[in-house]
Amino acid sequence: MFKPPSKLYRKLNSQTSCDIMQVHYSRTYGIHQRSFTSAAINIQRSPSFSKLNSDDIGYFKSMLGDKNVVQDEDRLSAANVDWMRKYKGSSQLLLLPRNTEEVSKILHHCNSRHLAIVPQGGNTGLVGGSVPVYDEVIISLASMDQIISLDKVNGILICEAGCILENLNSFLANEGFIMPLDLGAKGSCQIGGNVSTNAGGLHFIRYGSLHGNILGLEVVLADGTVLDMLGTLRKDNTGYDLKHLFIGSEGSLGIVTKVSILTPPKLLSTNLALLACKDFLSCQKLLLEAKRELGEAISAFEFMDSDAMDMVLAHMDGARNPFPSSSYNFYVLIETTGSDESYDKAKLEAFLLRSMEGGLISDGAIAQDINQASSFWQIREKLMFRKAMCWQGMSEATVKAGAVYKYDLSLPVEKLYDIVEEMRPRLGEKAKVVGYGHLGDGNLHLNIITKQYDNNILAQIEPFVYEWTSTHRGSISAEHGLGLMKADKIHYSKSPETVQLMASIKKLLDPSGILNPYKVLPQSMLQ
Repeated sequence: MFKPPSKLYRKLNSQTSCDIMQVHYSRTYGIHQRSFTSAAINIQRSPSFSKLNSDDIGYFKSMLGDKNVVQDEDRLSAANVDWMRKYKGSSQLLLLPRNTEEVSKILHHCNSRHLAIVPQGGNTGLVGGSVPVYDEVIISLASMDQIISLDKVNGILICEAGCILENLNSFLANEGFIMPLDLGAKGSCQIGGNVSTNAGGLHFIRYGSLHGNILGLEVVLADGTVLDMLGTLRKDNTGYDLKHLFIGSEGSLGIVTKVSILTPPKLLSTNLALLACKDFLSCQKLLLEAKRELGEAISAFEFMDSDAMDMVLAHMDGARNPFPSSSYNFYVLIETTGSDESYDKAKLEAFLLRSMEGGLISDGAIAQDINQASSFWQIREKLMFRKAMCWQGMSEATVKAGAVYKYDLSLPVEKLYDIVEEMRPRLGEKAKVVGYGHLGDGNLHLNIITKQYDNNILAQIEPFVYEWTSTHRGSISAEHGLGLMKADKIHYSKSPETVQLMASIKKLLDPSGILNPYKVLPQSMLQ
């Protein structure tokens, strides 16, 4: 059996299995600061939208029943605010449809009355896409949470849009499958919202985007028309593949009510290694070598810089340094999955040994059991929260450290960390600039932390961060969407002609503009 050097291969005993990160799922952290990520957004309420009246409420109650027409202030207060407390609307009505027919009737009525609406899933978004801007009617899909069928031969799941991601994964695990999507917010987010935002997540490098895994959708258009595209075929070349219009449209073109998704088999073997590297170039080379030597077995390839690690260690209860004897500039988390535990582990060990001998790795540890793997993941995986409203990982640490300006960027891997290095001298000692993210698919989470929010600091960050990203042909939103926060900044990533075509599609499918207004596209283009 292969016995790598002790420096690389630290066998953590059972006493230390949870030392690196104590996990307290039952603990809920209060949010004491607002976490601004963009300059102030000043949008006027569209005069084309009507005001809700008693007749509207009476109609909804006659159709949905009193308990599914929510006017309670406490419940409305929660639904009006996004989970990071950045955006707050003033909706006076929350509707809870139980099936597609009810969604259709709601939209038909709202469209005829010119009542603006905002679809809401788990409300776990970061860009203000799932909460009202003004008094839009909130349509929650939470009651539509039924699993309709699972084709065990082909691994095709059909379910309603309100199904919570973690519940779907638990159901599939019992049947020998997994969801191709894994998010820190899986305990709260809903599959319809995942589809509507084209959520990325931790296993993108292995399974790709939802554009590649969604086989079909059922969508309700603004006028109440039900668009049945709930196919299960892997191959269908009959005309335009319209489902892709709704994947990532953030509820601005229609409301997703059912999903048909391809789910991969659950593999028997999972291995996880936490590694230390001297510089970002070594991280890049390690990624290239991993792709060559580990190939399709790679299911995650994450990175964080030393400031990110220091933030976790300084501000998270129970956090322990995985490499207490030394400090390093970068850390990489590699996960592999396969069907042969002993072979897969030996293959990973051999790759890590060669990488250490080649100077790409300075230190490392391989998780020996599920508790140790969980400890490793807790340093990086749960960037937002595991359960509803529970801060975890980097986001918890950054919020505890002070004011945070957060950016979600997609860039060529070789340029991924350059923006972090340029922001540091630009901001000087006024801010700590932290970088981490999904190195395997070129997604950087840029966090800028200051003692308090300051418009002068924000002016040094924006629009520089967007201009820099645009210059390097990156995307200003890798996986969080545009929502309200970045709607007027879409031109940094899309050409004028492309944005104009998007606006034309929006006007075609939603002529009155009632679906999630003020989001995704600049308001000036839709008036």
